Amino acid sequence: MRPTSSPFAVLTALVLSAALTSGCAVTPTTARPPYTAAATAPVIAPGEPGEAARTLAPHEAATAVPAPTANAADVRFVRDMVIHHRQAVDLSLLAPTRASSTELKRLAARIEDVQGPEIAMMAGWLREQGQQVPGHHSAHQGMPGMATPAQLDQLRTASGSAFDRLYISLMTAHHQGAITMAAKVIAAGSHPKVREIAEDISVTQTAELHRMARLAPPARD
Repeated sequence: MRPTSSPFAVLTALVLSAALTSGCAVTPTTARPPYTAAATAPVIAPGEPGEAARTLAPHEAATAVPAPTANAADVRFVRDMVIHHRQAVDLSLLAPTRASSTELKRLAARIEDVQGPEIAMMAGWLREQGQQVPGHHSAHQGMPGMATPAQLDQLRTASGSAFDRLYISLMTAHHQGAITMAAKVIAAGSHPKVREIAEDISVTQTAELHRMARLAPPARD
């Protein structure tokens, strides 16, 4: 008596036979669809002063960072600071031949070395914005910390400890004026480069104010 084939065996034989006849391969499993990444974290855009922040759509996030733009406060600050720095350099150029303090001469040299390149950098920024660079003797009425023509003449004729005292007095007021100007543009300006310049000036000149306070000579020789 021949053994009878089970229904499962018959079905398997039929499937294999059909595959061999058609020349097609049998795949044991169905291919998975490609993996799709989940949405990324939302991009939050801060609102204007007094307005709430909002979540940007994906197509907005790609162009969310605006091109740097300058406003009137930025331009005014940079123009004024070019003039302001030039006077600081002019004052400091007198120190090597008129100051008595070696440390004060070093400070004056540092001011010249720092503010000279900053003048060139700020002049370049003004040209990039299509603005005119102020002349060396441009008017500076109302600009905080600037020495008057009479004070400049007095410094040019002073020497020794008298020069040291007057230089520190004038440069202290000069630095305080620059810090005041920097604070104003940080609050009112819009260009990131100008903000960076203002913050650097504030930090650098605050440190130099502390240094000048230690260098101040006695009121009399």
